[in-house]
Amino acid sequence: MGTITLAGVALDVWESGEGPPLLFLHGAGGFRGDQPFVSLLGRHRRIIAPSHPGFGASALPDWMDRPEDIAHLYLDLLDHYGLRRFDLIGASLGGWIAAELATMVPDRIVRMLLIAPVGVKLGGRDQLDIPDIFAMPDATVEKLLYHEPDRFRPDPSKLSDADLTVMLRNRETTALLTWEPYMHNPKLRHRLHRITCPSLFLRGEHDGLVSAAYTEGYARLLPNARTATIAAAAHLPQVEQPAAFADAALAFLNG
Repeated sequence: MGTITLAGVALDVWESGEGPPLLFLHGAGGFRGDQPFVSLLGRHRRIIAPSHPGFGASALPDWMDRPEDIAHLYLDLLDHYGLRRFDLIGASLGGWIAAELATMVPDRIVRMLLIAPVGVKLGGRDQLDIPDIFAMPDATVEKLLYHEPDRFRPDPSKLSDADLTVMLRNRETTALLTWEPYMHNPKLRHRLHRITCPSLFLRGEHDGLVSAAYTEGYARLLPNARTATIAAAAHLPQVEQPAAFADAALAFLNG
């Protein structure tokens, strides 16, 4: 993990692995390089994974309050790393940022994989496409995110002060980025037709946050997209089933 500065914003960026470049955009929980799926992907891809502004130790300027703002910043990230052609993976909130970015530079993306992404409005005005996670107890949210929540529940008593600070900061930034309008950009769905690269929408079979119907509807907004499912996983298949996720991701990225 190193720190770079783009447009005056200090970002933590993880870089590891060998092979063609892969930009990985994390979800609301942040990015950890020690998660097993990272090393599995890193055997075949050079992974570049920024901690989004406001996540981890990355700075959050006052003018940045929507995922679209982060996507614009990442245009500078692409130039910094010389990413003229690259694969793109985005998870959940990171999938939203990835979709925004892909509409801006569609000719630079070889293949795009979105893991249970949010970011578009598909239902009626009075209908929530994504459950309101900010109005639920933590235990209820855990059941939406994990097929086996007991395996992945953090124990605050075993976390350092620095880790607790990052966890709470990640939650605060997620609320800032996704609250109004909730979990979507009304303009994004009208831009998705620009993404012509092969795209895969991947979700866990038991995902309680992003439904199969929402995933299918989202994918239909892109001209060259399909969907797939990981068994025995919920909203975070890359965490719950890292080997199955890596196999599916690499099979897609390798064409």
